[in-house]
Amino acid sequence: MTGEAEISAVAALDEPLRRRMYAFIRQARRPVTRDEAAASAGISRKLAAFHLDKLVDAGLLRAHFQPVGGIRKVGRAPKVYEPARDDVQVAIPPRRHAMLAEVLIDAVLTEGDDETARDASVRVARQHGAEAGAAERARVKPGRLGAERALTLAETLLAGYGFEPSRESPTCVRLRNCPFHPLAARSTELVCGINHAFLDGLLGGLQATRVEAVLAPRPGECCVELRA
Repeated sequence: MTGEAEISAVAALDEPLRRRMYAFIRQARRPVTRDEAAASAGISRKLAAFHLDKLVDAGLLRAHFQPVGGIRKVGRAPKVYEPARDDVQVAIPPRRHAMLAEVLIDAVLTEGDDETARDASVRVARQHGAEAGAAERARVKPGRLGAERALTLAETLLAGYGFEPSRESPTCVRLRNCPFHPLAARSTELVCGINHAFLDGLLGGLQATRVEAVLAPRPGECCVELRA
């Protein structure tokens, strides 16, 4: 869940009763009934049901029917609620520190005897990008890509990663946001190298042979732009 969905999830927790029940359900470590959630917030079952369904709509909880304590009784099993996700994070502009961490962990686990840690990180980043690009190509099935169509496809995909792409010209997409800031400022050569490799791999996965990822750093923006 990213972008608008993340913001909606946080907005759903702005209501104190809703937030209290959500915390109770997370801490319970098991499916919780409406009666239990209502008791935790000191409200009626009907009001609890309203707030619980709001949390389901926001993607924070999932609901299903299940016998309490695993014991089947006559009649319909009660509706129970449990967390639908591990965490909720919102960053404006978007940040993808978890993606960077995944690359670095995979690099450590697969580093070859003839590789430096940086070389392994760049290799893994390119692999991750290629997988993302190939998955998008399989989803969209665009056929053979010309330069402008490839840039449009890459622009749409990278918007989902938080790069905030902007079409500066028919042959150039500028990436206005660095999803790895402020870590990029701490180790610019390493993080920008990983970023560049990821974007290069993504274009390869898309089979966008007429577009390249070029290092073109500007203050406050991503270090890469895509050029036909």
